[in-house]
Amino acid sequence: MNKELIIRSSSEAVDFALLKDGKLIELHKEEEKSNFQVGDIFIAKIRKPVAGLNAAFVNVGFEKDAFLHYHDLGPNLASQLKFIKLVSAGKLKDFSLKTFQFEKEIDKDGIITDILSANQSVLVQVVKEPISTKGPRISAELSLAGRFIVLVPFSDRVSTSQKIEDKKEKDRLKKLVLSIKPKGFGVIVRTVAEGKNTAELEKDLQNLLGRWTAMCKKLPTAQHPSKVLGELNRASSILRDVFNDTFSGIQIDDEELYHQTKEYLQEIAPSKQSIVKFYQSNDTPIFEKYNIERQIKTSFGRTVSMSKGAYLIIEHTEALHVIDVNSGNRSNKATNQEDTAMEVNMIAAAEIARQLRLRDMGGIIVVDFIDMSNPENRKVLFDFLREEMSDDKAKHKILPPSKFGLVQITRQRVRPEVNIKTREEDPNNEHGEIEAPILIIDKIASDLDRILKTHKKVVLNVHPFVAAYLSKGFPSLRSKWFFEHKKWVKIIPRDAYTYLEYHFYDKKGNVISE
Repeated sequence: MNKELIIRSSSEAVDFALLKDGKLIELHKEEEKSNFQVGDIFIAKIRKPVAGLNAAFVNVGFEKDAFLHYHDLGPNLASQLKFIKLVSAGKLKDFSLKTFQFEKEIDKDGIITDILSANQSVLVQVVKEPISTKGPRISAELSLAGRFIVLVPFSDRVSTSQKIEDKKEKDRLKKLVLSIKPKGFGVIVRTVAEGKNTAELEKDLQNLLGRWTAMCKKLPTAQHPSKVLGELNRASSILRDVFNDTFSGIQIDDEELYHQTKEYLQEIAPSKQSIVKFYQSNDTPIFEKYNIERQIKTSFGRTVSMSKGAYLIIEHTEALHVIDVNSGNRSNKATNQEDTAMEVNMIAAAEIARQLRLRDMGGIIVVDFIDMSNPENRKVLFDFLREEMSDDKAKHKILPPSKFGLVQITRQRVRPEVNIKTREEDPNNEHGEIEAPILIIDKIASDLDRILKTHKKVVLNVHPFVAAYLSKGFPSLRSKWFFEHKKWVKIIPRDAYTYLEYHFYDKKGNVISE
């Protein structure tokens, strides 16, 4: 398995595409005007605590107030409030918390109006970016994420990632962290720390303490509200969270970002620094070169095509997302309906896991797989879907298939869903829209794969533009079909056809049903 990160920069935004064996699995965009990223820390003032909601509305500088629930205050909020008051007044210059006297923990079932009041200063962290009509969701329990550990101020707790399964390794890491952890700070050990030594964790810890100190120095003069600690740029945060030995390349078309990324990789994985490349080409844009534009066009529509003619229908409502699995109109060598359903469902499970990451879909997702009567097959499908989603860093839970064959998934939503318009203006109708033209090529190839199993000679009638796309160049798509199927497909341009119309004919001139 090879992973590549492709980064495209423009004047308005930076796009990040994560490829796994050449297939697009994640797409992120960092816009210049994005002031509220997950992980950003703000110094802000409580605007209004509301006892009925047991939450407070906080002015963080967004058009809508941020929402701070009592359960997101953290047990040591009183210590944090005392710390801010002393630092802002210039009475506390040591930010290490070594000598800082902690306050009593707040009651976990308390009422927010007993703890917070209007105009009170508080440090808050963005845990969910503004989505739709809602402002950011924030927490007063701060954390600073590093490569191997997460530093939690005003805490003494040490814990390790649940994904580290080896108990001996867990105990080793916990013992190691306890030996280097400064007083007043808690530490969460991340999955990638597995197998790392003291020096590597110590370096990560010192880097995070440096960021904490730099943030605290801003507090005495900081405006309310203002960002006092920003998340890393998106390239570095993606590398911090997902980078591992399976990465084979990082391609960047912006020189400044190339140098920043190379420097960051020098810090976290010096031996992999050489995989960062500066992409320069006057002819082919970087996303075209790595086939990303095509994958975007074919992956973000309402209908998502898969292999063997199967496809997904993805619908979005205010409350949840619904995904319907369809086998498509195809011939199949499987001996019975159960085998066909199993084959299509397994293909769909892999694509659904990819789609959830790619679109960053969150909340409740309901999947209607093709019905299977065999309980063992349902278990195999369920286990396979869990395995496919094991790489997903967003918190998620998958329930076993219900009596109706529905699989329910909940997935953490921390930023707006990636939604790319794939339909385009219909050249045959000034008021209509069509699917992206590139989709027609995939549909033709899928139909052809099925038709050539039962027909020796096939003639394809298409619009002249599509005919030229299929037959021009070397090797042309038609040539590739010949090498794959060992059958030559005759292509006839038809001026009378609409842009995306096509039909297959057999050797007798009869239409073959697509």
